[in-house]
Amino acid sequence: MTMSLSSYFTIPLFLCLSSLHLVSPFPSFGGQIDYDYNYNYNYYERSCPRLRMIVQNGVWAAFKTDTRIAASLLRLHFHDCFVNGCDASILLDDTIDFRGEKNAFPNRNSARGYEVIDSIKADVEQACPSTVSCVDILTLAARESVILSGGPYYPLSFGRKDGFTASEKAANEQLPSPIEPLENITAKFTSKGLDMKDVVVLSGAHTIGFAQCFTFKRRLFDFKGTGKPDPTLESSALANLQGMCPNKDASNRNLAPLDSASTYRFDNAYYVNLVNGTGLLESDQALMRDPKTSAIVTAYSSNSYLFSADFASSMTKLSNLGILTGSNGQIRNKCGSVN
Repeated sequence: MTMSLSSYFTIPLFLCLSSLHLVSPFPSFGGQIDYDYNYNYNYYERSCPRLRMIVQNGVWAAFKTDTRIAASLLRLHFHDCFVNGCDASILLDDTIDFRGEKNAFPNRNSARGYEVIDSIKADVEQACPSTVSCVDILTLAARESVILSGGPYYPLSFGRKDGFTASEKAANEQLPSPIEPLENITAKFTSKGLDMKDVVVLSGAHTIGFAQCFTFKRRLFDFKGTGKPDPTLESSALANLQGMCPNKDASNRNLAPLDSASTYRFDNAYYVNLVNGTGLLESDQALMRDPKTSAIVTAYSSNSYLFSADFASSMTKLSNLGILTGSNGQIRNKCGSVN
């Protein structure tokens, strides 16, 4: 999938969450995660107290010159966590031992933000050498991107370790495709311990960012081999998109906003678009064709606070998938290679 965020959460709630010794309610690939000294909100409180400020500054600096970067960092985090867990595997370059995820079909020539994470990592290393993992930096950068674009704050624990390998094959198989049937996408989510509601909620990340024309062009000209446009796509939106993405190969890499109503603002307009038949990706508009998902879409389209609260919950859930702690991983010196 191709994919700039003010908090609806109060400070008292945040302080309450951060002070509790919790057992995660969210499943991971390895089962339940105990929030012990290896993984908790205060993990870097003493070893790298300026971490959040360093990451915030790095994301802000990147955003000032590239307003697309917030969506790109959020997508990079999702694509990392969805393939064998949140382990910064998406940041690894190919080696003689493995073909990594950067060149998997869903990421090739579309995943962005690697240099931003590398730059933030370098700043963090100066302040706190050999202390903070690349995956924790990416996870925190994604949250700061959401907040920067007007989206909600959500609580995160830290102490994830970086993985030792990556898999192009796993990325090709596990990441959802914008032309997959909804039932296939839902099955991929449930295999990670997520559910149908998470499908709808996390799809809402498409409230910011852009998609390349090749990811949705068949909706415009030859929907499912009919030789005609997707009949569910609203007529004025169809005409506008056909102008952005003419029916020739040269337009495949052209960009169209995932949410034309508020391209850089994190809000619930994405769901309003779906209700109005102007969703961009086939997989997005498909949410209106299933009674269970369409009910959630309709609720979010009329209640931005409900969407923000649920998005925060699902992002916390996503950030806990398949994490490595303790000696199961490492803290990379550079994010693109294993130590």
